[in-house]
Amino acid sequence: MLKGKCAVITGSTRGIGKSIAIKYASLGCNIVINYKSENDEVNARELSDEICKLGVDTLIVKANVGDFEEAKNLVEKAKEKFGKVDILVNNAGITKDNLIIRMKEEDFDSVIKTNLKGAFNCLKAVTPIMLKQKYGKIVNMASVVGVVGNPGQVNYCASKAGLIGMTKSLAKEIGSRNITVNAIAPGFIDTDMTKILSDDQKKKILSQIPLNKFGNVEDIANVALFLGSENSNYITGQVIHVDGGMAM
Repeated sequence: MLKGKCAVITGSTRGIGKSIAIKYASLGCNIVINYKSENDEVNARELSDEICKLGVDTLIVKANVGDFEEAKNLVEKAKEKFGKVDILVNNAGITKDNLIIRMKEEDFDSVIKTNLKGAFNCLKAVTPIMLKQKYGKIVNMASVVGVVGNPGQVNYCASKAGLIGMTKSLAKEIGSRNITVNAIAPGFIDTDMTKILSDDQKKKILSQIPLNKFGNVEDIANVALFLGSENSNYITGQVIHVDGGMAM
């Protein structure tokens, strides 16, 4: 399905990004693994080893996507290695939650810089390549809270709502060149971000989810696979909720 394609996946050493990388690789896609922190270098190398066993090639690039030059270098190295960039998954994201009366300005800025500006940086870098190819699949990782909001997450919700607007705008800009741009809005997924929730918090959240369970990274990877494949050729500018019915 993805044999011979090249996918750049930001923030791909853990959680959702890692699951997407493995899913794509299992179907023949070469993977550009991205990480930001030195602490994730070992994870990146372990993921590369795991993926290479699936018979595809990898490239590991350390880059803070919130910095345009680093994001540009990430995309350029992918193009240099594989000769093209077929798929971009903007997955890198951070949280720095707090009520607005306690939220520091730098906590707002850093979340916007990584989650929203980081996606913009990668989109700006990859768009010329895809326009020249007359082909591309872009998948932006939004969030259900970017649609419905969430107390204590003004910064995170703003970044994800902005990413949804960016998705729709870019889909209209470049759709005529056979490039699709879509977003996934995960609900509460069992990752490092949700493991820190207390039992009371989890119980309250589950009461709002019709399926009465958290999702897992595989649920998101399956949708990312669909949006990155030929099966979604006539779908663009959409936000697909993977949230157990939480927002409908």
